[in-house]
Amino acid sequence: MTGYYEIRHTVGFEETNLVGNVYYVNYLRWQGRCREMFLKEKAPTVLAEVRDDLKLFTLKVECEFFAEITAFHELSIRMRLEELTQTQIQFTFDYVHLHEDGEILVARGRQRIACMRGPNTNTVPARVPEELRAALAPYSANAAMLTAGG
Repeated sequence: MTGYYEIRHTVGFEETNLVGNVYYVNYLRWQGRCREMFLKEKAPTVLAEVRDDLKLFTLKVECEFFAEITAFHELSIRMRLEELTQTQIQFTFDYVHLHEDGEILVARGRQRIACMRGPNTNTVPARVPEELRAALAPYSANAAMLTAGG
């Protein structure tokens, strides 16, 4: 089984729609939150680079839904590395309802980001920082891809 980085979340009323289930845009917010917490916990010097001139541009986001969840459901958002190239990273996200009867996969998402550097008027593709590559290694199904440099 491939490892994953996980955050836990309890759904609040403000994340539901008029029908009472979770509004779809929140799944995308949770992807961003998971990615941010990963950087904070596993690659803090990359955050310092983001404050300098590194930019992590989100190129693509998607989410497929399998079951509904509502307020006060306990979730595990699990991030895995799917692909790592010289300048881009693709993650997958499993949204798992931690139910008393076991775990239920309620959605699966994907996100692709590009590393860029430079001023906002002249950004250019940049290599994925080495610390980030190293931090991602335990969460990849293909560790050889990481050591080969993409």
